[in-house]
Amino acid sequence: MKIGLMGTGLMGLPMAERLLTAGEFVTAWNRTVAKLQPLKDAGADVAASAAELLRSSELILLMLTDAPAIQEVLLTEECRSLLADRTVIQMGTIAPQESRELQDEIGRAGGFYLEAPVLGSIPEAKAGTLQVMVGSTPQQFEQWSPILRLLGMPRHVGEVGSAAALKLALNQLIAALTTAFSLSLSFVQRQNVPIDTFMQVLRQSVLYAPTFDKKVQRLVDRDFSNPNFPTKHLLKDVNLFLQEAHQLGLQADSLTGVQRILEIACAEGLADADYSALFAAVNPEPA
Repeated sequence: MKIGLMGTGLMGLPMAERLLTAGEFVTAWNRTVAKLQPLKDAGADVAASAAELLRSSELILLMLTDAPAIQEVLLTEECRSLLADRTVIQMGTIAPQESRELQDEIGRAGGFYLEAPVLGSIPEAKAGTLQVMVGSTPQQFEQWSPILRLLGMPRHVGEVGSAAALKLALNQLIAALTTAFSLSLSFVQRQNVPIDTFMQVLRQSVLYAPTFDKKVQRLVDRDFSNPNFPTKHLLKDVNLFLQEAHQLGLQADSLTGVQRILEIACAEGLADADYSALFAAVNPEPA
């Protein structure tokens, strides 16, 4: 199987490395050429353009930033002409309607499309333990599960759009939980409640979520370096969720507050930092 992977950023790189380790033939392309060197060193072919990748690949995996980036890269006139009989699996986080529109456009070009966004971050991508949520026909799920199992645990959610919706719902929880935890942690800090006491009580309650222990030291130390998931990407996903929620008639004012906190963090120069940097907006350091 000749696999092409577009987008070798924080998640695309370890995913491509997993495929190479499994013995798959991988061609990679990224708009920032320097990000391709580790994959070239690991044995991947490197395409000079998106069109070159399409010419050499039967299956194309997308790990691009957002739907506009996919449109810009994959749906140029030249690339459209190369999509016939290719299968495209979109694995990033985009809105359900954006995914359905991609399915239509790729179908009109003679290609095949399914979505398979993933839950997990860099450690899970390296270990091949991502949760892979698939929106496709049952036949497509059966056909491509062997490849997806190299990256994690595929689960068929439903038709195209359903997996994208599930991924946004989960990322909304990431934003909401991290913001709520940051606010409570900040409150007890300023009230001189020992953080160890706060965490001990929290762990023994139904309020506890494992992500709190994963993030607490980062927050206390205000260390937002080496991101698994940058603040700007979480803000993008929150914006997508809010757009969809409003169209569905949902009351999402609670998330609008989280959106504002993420905007503040990005404005303070933390857009590329780990998303736990929203703590800095919730709990600004005294002047």
